[in-house]
Amino acid sequence: QVQLVESGGGLVQAGDSLRLSCAASGHTFSSSAMGWFRQAPGKEREFVVGIGRSGFSTKYADSVKDRFAISRDNAKNTVYLQMSSLKPEDTAIYYCAARGAIFNNYIPRLASDYNYWGQGTQVTVSS
Repeated sequence: QVQLVESGGGLVQAGDSLRLSCAASGHTFSSSAMGWFRQAPGKEREFVVGIGRSGFSTKYADSVKDRFAISRDNAKNTVYLQMSSLKPEDTAIYYCAARGAIFNNYIPRLASDYNYWGQGTQVTVSS
């Protein structure tokens, strides 16, 4: 059974930084594209950033480009989301997701393209 466990969320002030982690088990992590999504109250879940299986390819939502950075450590089965210059509108539950990938640059943007999900971690940014 595939498990994804997020950690690192919390309450921060606008302009602060935060790093989220997602630890994976039960599947071949190095063969999976990984994504971070977020869902704010009353809004749909949205794509934030994704990384290809090898770690060389990434995709970012325009709203977080230049502020967020995704990385992965295949030896530790972990993907990270470094968030900087946080804004109140970044407040949401952040979810980690995984999808088996054949190609290194395959990074889905649609939530429906991911097979496995974590339970989410709350990020709250106060103004």
